[in-house]
Amino acid sequence: MGDFVSKEINETIHFFEGPKPRLHEFHFAWRILIEFIKGFRTLHFIGPCITVFGSARFKEGDEYYEAARTFGKEIAAIKFTTLTGGGPGIMEAANRGAFEAGGKSVGCNIKLPFEQSPNPYVQKSITFHHFFVRKVLIVKYSYAFVIMPGGFGTMDELFETLTLIQTKTIKQFPVVLFGIAFHTPLLNFLIEMINAGTITKTDLDLILLTDDVKEGMAHITHYMKTNFSMAPRKKQWWLFEK
Repeated sequence: MGDFVSKEINETIHFFEGPKPRLHEFHFAWRILIEFIKGFRTLHFIGPCITVFGSARFKEGDEYYEAARTFGKEIAAIKFTTLTGGGPGIMEAANRGAFEAGGKSVGCNIKLPFEQSPNPYVQKSITFHHFFVRKVLIVKYSYAFVIMPGGFGTMDELFETLTLIQTKTIKQFPVVLFGIAFHTPLLNFLIEMINAGTITKTDLDLILLTDDVKEGMAHITHYMKTNFSMAPRKKQWWLFEK
């Protein structure tokens, strides 16, 4: 597994080094297409999802781990699928909460040489080689986003999601920032961006900063009820999905 991961990372490094022979570029584009198709096949019928983002480094017993676990249970209670990056830490906690509550638990994992191995609480899982493919598919199947404390990856996922909402590339889905002490400096910086005119106040309208799981879920469910209606999806098997 380690050699395979190293090979994938080396190929990505080569891609970012600049132009390559056209046949190499075609093979790279083909592998990305195949990765998307595999993602569509795996995730097409998982149902409407709420995604929980957060650090892979929090352990069981940590306050944020336990809060993410509660989010998973609450998401299951409203019959939505809990979707995460599929790894340890916050991701494991949210999947675990959903799994323990009898809800649907799905993970979109990423191949890394450290940290990121699939957690045991996902009922359906897919592993990606490329971060951008993974992010596209996570956002594609999500109707709301819970952002727990995290590092660079979590911040990347948060700001890409906010950019897609701001530019109306995706619908105005609600975003819950969980952890007031952790996220207040970030929110203050966003206010500075408003003051500088680089974003508008309305760009933050769908963001809720809270330390209360139930308040976060109420924010999500209120928006769902007032903006969406869910209709059963007819299963049409067009890519030999299982």
